[in-house]
Amino acid sequence: MTCTALITGITGQDGSYLTELLLDKGYEVHGLVRRSSTMERSRLRHLYADSEVYGQRLFLHYADLDDPTTIRRVVTKVQPTEFYHLAGQSHVGLSFEIPESTCDMTAIGTLRIMEILRDQPQPPRFLHASSREIFGTPAVSPQDEATPISPNSPYGCAKVFATQMAKIYREAHGLFFCNAICYNHESPRRGENFVTRKVTLAAARIKVGQQSSLSLGDLDAARDWGYARDYVNAMWLMLQQDAPDDYVLATGISHTIRELLEAAFTHVGLNWQDYVKIDERFNRPADACQLLGNPAKAEAALGWKRSVDFYQLVQLMVDSDLKRVSNTS
Repeated sequence: MTCTALITGITGQDGSYLTELLLDKGYEVHGLVRRSSTMERSRLRHLYADSEVYGQRLFLHYADLDDPTTIRRVVTKVQPTEFYHLAGQSHVGLSFEIPESTCDMTAIGTLRIMEILRDQPQPPRFLHASSREIFGTPAVSPQDEATPISPNSPYGCAKVFATQMAKIYREAHGLFFCNAICYNHESPRRGENFVTRKVTLAAARIKVGQQSSLSLGDLDAARDWGYARDYVNAMWLMLQQDAPDDYVLATGISHTIRELLEAAFTHVGLNWQDYVKIDERFNRPADACQLLGNPAKAEAALGWKRSVDFYQLVQLMVDSDLKRVSNTS
């Protein structure tokens, strides 16, 4: 029997890697695409070009998170066995500028999907991509699945709502609903407005003479950074278990932006201090701190293993950006 997956956010970093993973496992994959999305969809371009995949085992459907009628129509037609909800406004800093739309997409959009799935005759297994931002500024470090929730950003608050609703639907309605509480996970497919890509792309551009400097905010801000490919593998593993549950997905190791700079610029033979400028405009109104995840439960229960460490991840991203900028020079 062929498994069928439906993915929101399929054109994003995680969605594209998850699509590749599921296709490799023999799934039929369907994705919801916003009507306002660019037609470029570069992260899936290689799959479009494969006539044996696109239109055969990979299908895209137009639907917005604020359009439950269309989503319901797609779900009814596709009848997925697994539903991966990865879509939403995911930039924490930007959420302070657009709090209403962030909450509508990230919180209420998730609730709409859960209501649709609850009404299905055979509800699919559902994964909600939650976030370490639900912990805000935690009193304990590292954080695990039992750490108290206390968000300090509009995005984090919206994710708390969605996360708690998934748990309520699991317990009240007996549905196979899971939360993947994801700490920062990066890759060459990360958007250029995220600090990791901003740093690796700047290192590559400065190396080839396309950029002269890089402006950043607090260099002592620390994050638990992992590899996106590893994290989507954990998401798939979560839906293969006998019982639904929530899992923290993290590396358990924290690094500062200063360390990120050192790793990226050293890889191209440069001293980051010669190029980086401090700009307080990049500091967040309230920045989460002490965010360090404990992945022990996921490692033990799912058998989850990560394939690269922080320094290998940074080098992988820099190499990809070097190749990209070299092709455009």
